[in-house]
Amino acid sequence: MSESSNNHRAVRLPEGVDLHARPAGALVRAAAAFQATITLSAGEKCADAKSILQVLALGATGGSEVAVAASGSDASEALEAISGLLTTLS
Repeated sequence: MSESSNNHRAVRLPEGVDLHARPAGALVRAAAAFQATITLSAGEKCADAKSILQVLALGATGGSEVAVAASGSDASEALEAISGLLTTLS
């Protein structure tokens, strides 16, 4: 993790693991468990982490950096969970 604060964090996807249907589905299911608004950014694109179509449209590839931001009552927990999930996708 290269950057961290109270409401956002930059994480690197594992090498060789693109954010395609299966890992994106796992991410969206995890994000849905939180009240917080969670957004992902990769390059110039942003996505609502609770929308499978938006997450897929990011086109994030293995080894690329993804910024995770969260706001709301459980933002800290959401940020930890989603950031951790992104770094361990397989």
